Amino acid sequence: MFQKTQFQTKHKDGSITCGLCSRKCVFKKDGQRGFCFIRGRENDQLGLTCYNKLISMNIDPIEKKPLYHFLPNTEILSLGTIGCNMNCAFCQNWQISRCRDDYVMQIELTPKQVREIALQKKCKAVAFTYNEPIVFYEYVKDCAELCRKKKIKTIAVSAGNITSKARQEFFSFIDAVNIDLKGFSNEFYKEHVGVNLKTVLNTIEYVKNKTNTWLELTNLVIPGKNDDEKMIRKMCQYIKQNLGTDVPLHFSAFYPCYKMSDVNPTPLKTLITAREIALIEGLKHVYVGNVENPQTSSTYCSNCGKILIERNQYETKIKGLKDGFCKHCNTKLKGVF
Repeated sequence: MFQKTQFQTKHKDGSITCGLCSRKCVFKKDGQRGFCFIRGRENDQLGLTCYNKLISMNIDPIEKKPLYHFLPNTEILSLGTIGCNMNCAFCQNWQISRCRDDYVMQIELTPKQVREIALQKKCKAVAFTYNEPIVFYEYVKDCAELCRKKKIKTIAVSAGNITSKARQEFFSFIDAVNIDLKGFSNEFYKEHVGVNLKTVLNTIEYVKNKTNTWLELTNLVIPGKNDDEKMIRKMCQYIKQNLGTDVPLHFSAFYPCYKMSDVNPTPLKTLITAREIALIEGLKHVYVGNVENPQTSSTYCSNCGKILIERNQYETKIKGLKDGFCKHCNTKLKGVF
């Protein structure tokens, strides 16, 4: 099912430019697809070509997104399509994000059906994940608006490649987001991701400073590519100066895949060093993920140091937290609890 988009500009020569992400793909004829593949041109209009269709639907722990300070220890409904507006050589979900076959999307659900499933399964939130939710914007919007009427939260797991106009619309109906900050140099982004770092930083700053959307960040640490300690320190300094010290930061382990199948997995020592740098730079809540290490995946009070939320991979126990405050010293933990 084709769903027309509001983010399009028509030109005198008959071409149409997509205004959803920084790629601004130009469509010269009907049947043409954009870089993300699931947005295309039909009957002289641009839009989403797979509205109501999904490739994956699961019930997940919210910690899997990862979100550690938003409704911890709850189950959520996770949905995804194919396609992406990034071109990451290290993509962990490349079979989905780079897929060019509409027929693999065999799950067909209207936004109302999505809401009903979430209600039936007693999910606290619906997460748009597995691939980039920005590229199926119209479906996300309609699902989110219906879910909010039943007090079901909406979550996006995104890489942040979106234009300023679309950004305002998108985050008006998203309650929480984890944004992948894939590295901290424009050279890294251009070579391995295919977009400009500044676009992503603009999105991150907008979410934190202009919206009520809860924000967490993930940095996939790739040996020899973005694990330089100076780069990590610079990234942490940026977060502190522009976003504050309370934004949770997740350092995630890389495993060989896609175009980087010859790169070694991230050593645990590298992840722990990155976490230590972030803590030294003043960030309060820094985590190590995609590996089994409970000590660095648990949440501690930034004032007294007592454990608030204990995690062992996706097993979560809320121990020292009550109504968002530390039971021991009454310090508030930033987040949604």
